[in-house]
Amino acid sequence: MAAAPRLLIAAAALSAALAADAPVLCAAPAAQPPARAVAFTLKNGLQLVVVPDHRAPVVTHMVWYRAGAADDPPGRSGTAHFFEHLMFRGTKTVPNGELSKTVARNGGQDNAQTSEDFTVYFQRIAKDKLPLMMQLEADRMVNLDLSDANINTERDVVLEERHLRVDSEPRALAEEQMEAALQLSHPYGRPVIGWEAEIKRIGRAEAQDFYQHHYAPNNATVVVAGDVRPEDVLKLAQQNYEPVAPHMLAPRMNEPAPPRLAPTRLNFAIAGTKLPQFIRTYRVPGYVDSPRGTAEAMEVMTAILGGGPTSRLYRTLVVDRKLAVDAGASYDGHNRGPSELTVFAVPREGVSFATLEAAIDQVLATLDRAPPEAGEFERARTKLVADYTYQHDNQFLLAMDYGQGLSIGLSIADIEDWPNRIRAVTAAGVRNVAQRYVVPQQSVTGLMQAR
Repeated sequence: MAAAPRLLIAAAALSAALAADAPVLCAAPAAQPPARAVAFTLKNGLQLVVVPDHRAPVVTHMVWYRAGAADDPPGRSGTAHFFEHLMFRGTKTVPNGELSKTVARNGGQDNAQTSEDFTVYFQRIAKDKLPLMMQLEADRMVNLDLSDANINTERDVVLEERHLRVDSEPRALAEEQMEAALQLSHPYGRPVIGWEAEIKRIGRAEAQDFYQHHYAPNNATVVVAGDVRPEDVLKLAQQNYEPVAPHMLAPRMNEPAPPRLAPTRLNFAIAGTKLPQFIRTYRVPGYVDSPRGTAEAMEVMTAILGGGPTSRLYRTLVVDRKLAVDAGASYDGHNRGPSELTVFAVPREGVSFATLEAAIDQVLATLDRAPPEAGEFERARTKLVADYTYQHDNQFLLAMDYGQGLSIGLSIADIEDWPNRIRAVTAAGVRNVAQRYVVPQQSVTGLMQAR
């Protein structure tokens, strides 16, 4: 069980358009292939999505709750992640730990994950065991054992997880502080795992309240990918999930991100830091909170900037100028709220942060000055589409793609048409997002000194 982590360019005539809310420039998209997934809605509000995949007699079964760290009550960060742990403590009919043991006895694997926007529980197993998986998930959707003993035991487990995965990991500590600085008072500024003092404040009453107002069929999406027929999965879902009554849900807040007026710099001297590291994170638009085509252009821009050994950052800093031993960039646009672009580099021995940062800024400026050249632009788009295709060859990642997209508010059409939208990105569109969003006031720079 894990808490999910949380990832420059037109001629002078385009600059005036950038000052307004101008759309990202995109070419006409290619024709969309037939939909692969089939969606249903049960009488109790549960959303069911079936993705047939007949290459092997297995299924991936996932339950996605629209409840994540952003839904934690004020002053009790980590509640959603804590509850992920509690869901494995058993019910009136399934003892503590027995669900995972049942999955393992039947040759499957199970786990769970919490992000800012959702919590997902999943099993990968032989297709004839799908009814059993639905029975187990429907049971813990409503019959969870929230005794004081379970609450106290699992709170200690979560605190130990925090100590191991965050408090003893210098980069995790630095990124946690940077996230808080970047997002200001927005809920994304709270760590998914929670602040230690606030985790300690979560008790039985808080757990019961969270369960009652977030864990319900009308707040869930079930995704089944595998060797199944949609009509058969619908019947199973009606038998197992439909008897679970809907609940009155806690309203989800769509809090606007507070404005950032200036860049932030953090200098870290954390014991245990093995190598110096440069990390810069920008608050940028994602797939949900921006005009269509913006996030896709951000994806292409990030691939050009830092997506592997042929990217501008790696080629300039590592290969040509030999200022770093590693460098790159990542973009995480799959959020209900603000998204992030991260640029990183590890300086070579003897290279100062000042020298490294100046070189990074020079690379970023190249995105600002001119659209990407044709070769690197086409390579970036081709690789993104190829990665999408390879990812969907993996049944688990296929199901994850649908579940994550639907949980943040995208549609099945959005998910399945993504390659066409990447192909529609133009070089001018890449320059547009670089000029508009990769700007100093939206950034937090962290310098990690080796200690």
